[in-house]
Amino acid sequence: MKNLKKLISASVLAGLLAACGADLDEPEPKAVLGPDAVTEAENIDRLVIAAYAFLGNDHYSIPHSFWLTGNLRAGDAHKGGDGIDDVQWGHELSVFTGLKPDLSQLPRDFIDINNNQWVRWYAAVSRANAALSAMQAADVDEPAKEAELRFVRGIFYFWLKIHYKHIPIVPADALPAEVAQIGNRDMTDQQTWQFIVDEFAFAANNLPAVQADVGRANKYSAQAFQAKALLFKAYVQDENHQVTSINQSELADVVSLTESIISSGEYALNEDYANNFLYEFENSKESVFSIQRSQQDGSQDGKGAFAFALNGPQVEIDGFYGCCGFHVPTDNFVNAFKTDATTGLPLFDSYNDSIYVYADPVDPRLDHTVAMEDKPVKYDSNVVHKGADWARKADQYGSHTSIKELELPSCNCLMKNGNNDVKPFTLTSMNTPILRYSDVLLMQAEALIEIGGNDNLEKARELINQLRARAKNSTDKLVAAGVQSNYKVEEYSQAFVDQDEARKALRWERRLELGLEGHRFFDLVRWGIAASWLNNSYFPTERERKVYLAGAEFSPGKHEYLPIPLEQIVLSRNGKEYVQNPGY
Repeated sequence: MKNLKKLISASVLAGLLAACGADLDEPEPKAVLGPDAVTEAENIDRLVIAAYAFLGNDHYSIPHSFWLTGNLRAGDAHKGGDGIDDVQWGHELSVFTGLKPDLSQLPRDFIDINNNQWVRWYAAVSRANAALSAMQAADVDEPAKEAELRFVRGIFYFWLKIHYKHIPIVPADALPAEVAQIGNRDMTDQQTWQFIVDEFAFAANNLPAVQADVGRANKYSAQAFQAKALLFKAYVQDENHQVTSINQSELADVVSLTESIISSGEYALNEDYANNFLYEFENSKESVFSIQRSQQDGSQDGKGAFAFALNGPQVEIDGFYGCCGFHVPTDNFVNAFKTDATTGLPLFDSYNDSIYVYADPVDPRLDHTVAMEDKPVKYDSNVVHKGADWARKADQYGSHTSIKELELPSCNCLMKNGNNDVKPFTLTSMNTPILRYSDVLLMQAEALIEIGGNDNLEKARELINQLRARAKNSTDKLVAAGVQSNYKVEEYSQAFVDQDEARKALRWERRLELGLEGHRFFDLVRWGIAASWLNNSYFPTERERKVYLAGAEFSPGKHEYLPIPLEQIVLSRNGKEYVQNPGY
C-alpha cells in the first residue's frame, strides 16, 4: 500500500485539527491537535495529508473527474441512468435550459447539487486554510509543507474558477467576520486567475523534484498546474464570457513551464495508451498528478472512487456492478475517432455523417475509451459487451459504456459500497489521473500554435505526432483480446499549412487523447467556441438521434459557467452580497 494512501484514510477535517496516533495506519483520531503540537514535524505532515485527502472526498453527483460537468456539457457523453429525472442535475447539464441558481426542486434530486459542489470545494479550501493558519500561529517555517497545502488549495480554486468564474478568495487567516466581507467580485476575472497561478508558482518554487511518497505533489506537478492555469488565463474574456484577446506573454510562460517538465526526464508517455487506465500501472511515468484511491485502509468504505459508482454496466458481472449505466458516450464522440482510410488522419468534415461501424478505419484510442456491443471489454476476451443488456435506457441514451474509469471484476481493486439499500455500488481503488503527461505536451502545442510562426507550428506538429505515434502502437492488448476493429491512425506527415489547420489538429487531438476524462467542455469555453460547437455542430444532428435533446440549447454569455448557487447569494447578504453570473 502506498504511504500516502495509508495516511489519507487516517486524516480528518483539518478545521477540527484532529491528529492520528503514532501508528499512521490507524484510522482513529487520538487527540485534538492544538497550535503547540503543530510545531512537531509529524503533526504538520498530518495536516498536509488531511488536505490531500479531500481530493478523494467526491461523490457520483460531484465527481473530481468531471464526467458530469466536463463531458455531458460538451456533447461527448449522455447522462444515462434511468431516464431524465434520475440524477436530473446531469440532464440539465446536458440540455442547459433547466440550469438555474436554485436546483433543489429537481425531481428525484430534491437537493441543490450545484450548491453542494460549491460547499464541498470551499470545505476543501477551508481544510487547507486551517492547516496554513495553524502553521502560521505556531510560527512554523516549513516552505515545502506550505507548498503542498497551497498546491492542493490551488486545485480546488482552479476547479471553482472553471465552473463559476467569479469566486471569492479566502485568506488562510481570515476571521469569520472578515470572510463575510469577501465578495465574489472583489477580484477581476484576471486577478483571480493570477492568484491561482501564484498558488502553483509558490508550490513549484518550494517543492522537490521528486517526492519520497508516491502521490504527493512535486515541482513538476506544480509547474504543470501553473501552466494549465496560465493557459486559461491567457484567453482573456469579457463580462459575457467571450474571448477578446490571447495574452502572448502568458503563452510563452506556458511553453517555458511545460518545457521544464518535458526536459526534466521525470515523465514520459506510456508505451501503450491502455496503461494509463489500468490498476497495475497507476502512478506510472505518465501520471503527473493523480487522486490516490485505496481500499481496506481502516475507513468504512475505503477511499474508493465513489465518483464513478453509477458508471458501471447495468448487468452484474461475477458479483460486481449491476448498476447503473451512467456516462454513456455519444455517437458524435465515437464518430470523432474515425480516420481516413488512406492518410490515417481524422475526418474533420465528414466524421459525423454516419454512425461508426466496426469496419470503418478508426483510431485505436476509441476501444481504450468506449466499450461497444460484441467487443471484448478492457482487454478481457471473457467479458464481452452485451449492448442493450448492459444499459439502463438504451432506447434513450444508447448502449455504449465509458471504460477509462472502470476495471473488470478480475481486478483486486474492486470493492462494494454498502450504503445503497437496494444494491451496493461497485467502487474501484484505481487512482484517478487528473493531469497526464500527454496533457503537458498538448498544452505546449496549443501555446505554440497560438503564438504562431512556422517554427512553432512545426514544433506543435511534432508534439501532436508523439501522441498519434503512441496511439498507433497501442493495439497489442486490443488485438490479443480479439477486439474486431479496423485500426488506422497515422502522424501528420506534412507541415501545417497555417495556424488554422494546426489549431484544428490540436483541438481534435485533445478530444481524442483526453476523451471522457472531463476536460472537453472547459476547453471549448477557453477557446471561445462552446456556443458554435454545441448549437451548430453537435445539437442539430444529435437531436435526431436522441430525442431527449429536442429542446437543448446553449445560450452564449450564460451557459459557459454555472450559476452562483442561490443559497450562497442568500447567505452572503449578511455581509458582502455575491453577484450572480450573467443570464441567471
